[in-house]
Amino acid sequence: MSTDQNWITTPITADFLRGHLEVEETAHGLLPHRLPAWARRQIPDDRLAVAEAQPSGVRLAFRTRATTIELDTLPIKRVYLGFPPPPDGVYDLLVDGRLTAQATVDGGNLSTITDMQTQTAEFTEGPAGTAHFTDLPEGEKNIEIWLPHAEITEVIALHTDAPVEPAPDNGRRVWLHHGSSISHGSNAVFPSTIWPALAAAAGGVELINLGFGGSALVDPFTARAMRDTPADLISVKLGINVVNSDAMRLRAFAPAIHGFLDTIREGHPTTPLLLVSPVLCPTHENTPGPLMPDLESGTLQFKATGDPAETAAGRLTLTIIREVLADIVKQRATEDPNLHYLDGLDLYGESDHAKFPLPDAIHPSPEGHRRIGENFAKLVFANNGPFTTKTG
Repeated sequence: MSTDQNWITTPITADFLRGHLEVEETAHGLLPHRLPAWARRQIPDDRLAVAEAQPSGVRLAFRTRATTIELDTLPIKRVYLGFPPPPDGVYDLLVDGRLTAQATVDGGNLSTITDMQTQTAEFTEGPAGTAHFTDLPEGEKNIEIWLPHAEITEVIALHTDAPVEPAPDNGRRVWLHHGSSISHGSNAVFPSTIWPALAAAAGGVELINLGFGGSALVDPFTARAMRDTPADLISVKLGINVVNSDAMRLRAFAPAIHGFLDTIREGHPTTPLLLVSPVLCPTHENTPGPLMPDLESGTLQFKATGDPAETAAGRLTLTIIREVLADIVKQRATEDPNLHYLDGLDLYGESDHAKFPLPDAIHPSPEGHRRIGENFAKLVFANNGPFTTKTG
């Protein structure tokens, strides 16, 4: 941080944060969480425990005249044993909604994944660091700093050359979204360019992103967290993790989806609710899971290891999941006119895959994220879609 005596230091408090469900006080500052503590106590594995603490969609929001801003944080950086370390997570600074500056943070704690399947890790403590933003526009402005979407981040303090205050309520509708690693932002480079963030910006809404890498598994505690979270719009994108983890058979899947929707409706009986099926993924279109890493090419790829013949016995593929989800919405919509269905192939289908293929056979590229975000905004927030603002 700067030592200039004219600088103002402002500890981060919860009212500076957006896009989270809860904050945890730590020895250094605040750790935003995307699931509440009672739900975290029910998490069965480290994969989801890590994913919900990664601040995908979480941002600081404040007003200031400052032209130089520094943010102290303590990140946890994850590396896989035997692989080059990934780039440091990026902090996106938006001025009045426009991406204006970016920064990274040196230092931080280190989590070394020693087993890709079990996610077993070795933890090494490190120092806090600072993201620096300079030469920002003059005058009073709204600032958002989007935290790295795949890097657990404790936020500590702001250092600025002018006073700051938490941003007031902007009156925008709140969009609560749940999905898999694709919604979490896997393969996206910047936190404000994951597809839900792009769609939210286009739709003029405030995003709460419950996209959890590897963990959109129709968990009841996630449904209850969504039930209890105030929201004007809700979407649920399910299927890919159920298939690639081989977590369910057809007999269990359909009732689980009904139960998930029932739980959300307990807290949001008439809120527009959109059920989204999986985007195109040739790996799992007609081949069940489980999914396994494939290193034969020298880069991390994924492959399906199930037997397509076993779909007759109830094993799931993406093609089957889309049929089930469409049927569920068709059945329920007679009594729930605010429940809608969106085919994931309309977000990212054959033509999109031809132009923007999946780099690791599972997750979209940055260009793929942009295409999904654009299509979602066009189909859902515009053109009389289910989240279009109704007038009159």
